[in-house]
Amino acid sequence: MTLQNQIYIRKSCRNYLEDEIDMDLIHEFMKNVKPLNPNISYRYEILNPGEVNVRTPWSAPYYLALYSEKKDNYLENIGFVFQQLSLHLQSLGIGNCWVGMASPKKKDGEFVIMISFGKSDKMTRDKDSFKRKQLSKISDVEDERLIPARLAPSAMNTQPWYFKHTDEGFDVYQVRQNILKRQILKKWNPIDMGIALAHLYVSNTESFEFNKKSDYNELKGYTYTGSIKI
Repeated sequence: MTLQNQIYIRKSCRNYLEDEIDMDLIHEFMKNVKPLNPNISYRYEILNPGEVNVRTPWSAPYYLALYSEKKDNYLENIGFVFQQLSLHLQSLGIGNCWVGMASPKKKDGEFVIMISFGKSDKMTRDKDSFKRKQLSKISDVEDERLIPARLAPSAMNTQPWYFKHTDEGFDVYQVRQNILKRQILKKWNPIDMGIALAHLYVSNTESFEFNKKSDYNELKGYTYTGSIKI
């Protein structure tokens, strides 16, 4: 199945088998992954559970620790890059989940977030089981081209994305959360935005473009992330 097909069956996985995984499946894919911003340096390392501080009631046989230099849109870039890997892993029968409540015991560089992963037989679902906002709630006009973004995972299922139609495509905005949620989600929601944009990219690999405009329209209750063509 293609990465695009995985969007419609993906499930954040928290149930893993102990089967070993050939890590070359990750390394080879990452050689050709598309970044949102090619000027941002990032990297990953693969860790076992003993190398990770985990504050979740479940654990996984493997973890990816993600690092990035801090530049404009670096969090969105991490979400964009590694959601492509997430879909690739799922296509190989490897379940995975973005984990905000975990960190490496030994941090080397600018740590951002982790992804748990491992073989699993509980990592897919029917499209009808997704609990997501309607298209009319995430865009100024209902547009089925946005369904891949609508199905993207997000921290606490906040679904912080909003799309405004333009002549070229869409201006993309992030919901400005209340003070309490901002304290919890201030790093995670920008990553979520990148994840949603990754879904739009893998669904439109030939036409997808991302840029930041200086003449975008302000929207009350939102912050501007960038603009896309799909």
